[in-house]
Amino acid sequence: MEAKKSPKADLENKRRTFLLIGLVLSLGMVLAAFEWTTKAKQVETLGQLGSIVVEEEVIPITRRDEVKPPPPPPPPKVAEVINIVEDDVELDEEFEMEETEVTDETLIDVSPIVEAAEEEEVEEEKIFYIVEEHPEFPGGERALLKFIHNSLRYPVVAQENGIQGRVFYKFVVDIDGSVRDVEIIRGPDPSLNKEAKRVLENLPKFKPGKQRGRPVRVYFSSAINFQLQ
Repeated sequence: MEAKKSPKADLENKRRTFLLIGLVLSLGMVLAAFEWTTKAKQVETLGQLGSIVVEEEVIPITRRDEVKPPPPPPPPKVAEVINIVEDDVELDEEFEMEETEVTDETLIDVSPIVEAAEEEEVEEEKIFYIVEEHPEFPGGERALLKFIHNSLRYPVVAQENGIQGRVFYKFVVDIDGSVRDVEIIRGPDPSLNKEAKRVLENLPKFKPGKQRGRPVRVYFSSAINFQLQ
């Protein structure tokens, strides 16, 4: 036989209703929990604060005693030696003082005062860079270049290595026009520098430079161009 249930005992018909009631109750409880507030109790007193007296510690002020340097030692005592001479001692020579009177006719020998001659200070002549009249080679600049070109001997070492370039130099033209103190400033090779210095030291005299119409020592600078053909 098949078991039959009465429609009243079947709970499946009311399942949806119970589910909706449960959801509504749970939502209500959640909202009630969010809206629940508690009032903070007012504190009437903060208690009693007792006053504490802090005693300040007084630090005594101390000063460092000044160290005085020791006094200097007393000077050594010098014992005075007194020689006692008897009155009976006779002196070998007696000193006689002569009284002389100075008159207009009295001759007084006065030695002449010799004044030392002041040594004349010899000022070293200054070497000028810029003057009113510059030193000039006999015949002008072209003559100078021609003299250097004819006197140069291109070093063999520089030729074999293909070395060429400009050698910068300077020297001093003295008050008599002679060339002195030849100095090579820079150059491409020591062999070229040496040859340039040799030629410059054999330069003839220049016309000296002048400052305020007086011959002066002047620096002269230029360059020699070594170029292979």
